[in-house]
Parts: sequence; C-alpha cells; structure tokens
Amino acid sequence: MSASMGQPETTPSGFAEEIGVEWISLDPDDARARIKVESRHLQPFGIVHGGVFASLAESLTSAATYGAVREDGMVSMGQANDTTFLRPIGEGYINASATPRHRGRTTWVWDVEITNDDGQTCALARVTIAVRPRR
Repeated sequence: MSASMGQPETTPSGFAEEIGVEWISLDPDDARARIKVESRHLQPFGIVHGGVFASLAESLTSAATYGAVREDGMVSMGQANDTTFLRPIGEGYINASATPRHRGRTTWVWDVEITNDDGQTCALARVTIAVRPRR
C-alpha cells in the first residue's frame, strides 16, 4: 500500500515487497497471497523461517483490511499475530488464504491457512488487525 496515495497498490510495497509477497486477491471475504521460496527465506536447516510465514499472514490481512476500510478514512496495522507451524516448506511457494472471523469498528480478526504447493497445511495463523483513523 502506498500511504501517500491512500490507495492499495497492485504490487506489495515496504516489507511485503522485501520478502517477495505476491498479492493474488485482496478480497475482504477471501484474501490470498503467496511467496516464491528463495534462499533468503530459509533458516540454516534449509526450510522457510517461521518469521516469513508470520509476515506473510500479517501483510496479507493488513492489506485486505485496508482495502475494505480506506474509503472510510481508516488505516490498518497488525495488532496481534499468533502463528503455529505444522509442516516445513523448503521449495516452491508459500501460499496463504485468509478469512475474516470478526469485522469490528476498531479491529478485524482473521484466520490464515498457509499451505505448500501440494495443498498441505503448513501453518495456521490468527491475526488481529487494528483499524484506526488516518492521521
């Protein structure tokens, strides 16, 4: 997102861009994104670092929330992120699908499923996004 323009971008910016996030859909009912695994995402044992999973979940849910609230003069930012790792990913794509569980005036809560290219669940995240007036 471009804070200066106040509009979502078709490509990620900031930290999401740094880690290689690709938006697939920022639909506030079913948001999706992915990251192509590169050596920079791996921890010393050759699997994706857990922080990449958590960052993908938070980036996706923050961007999808912003798309839904920006017309009301609001912005979105991560407030809480609880990511549980179930299965490693070492190659291919890290795929994230997010579904909102709560859409409040000041917070949105999302469930995010992260899968590998075979569709196996590799991580689950519950992300709370704060919704605040734009300053």
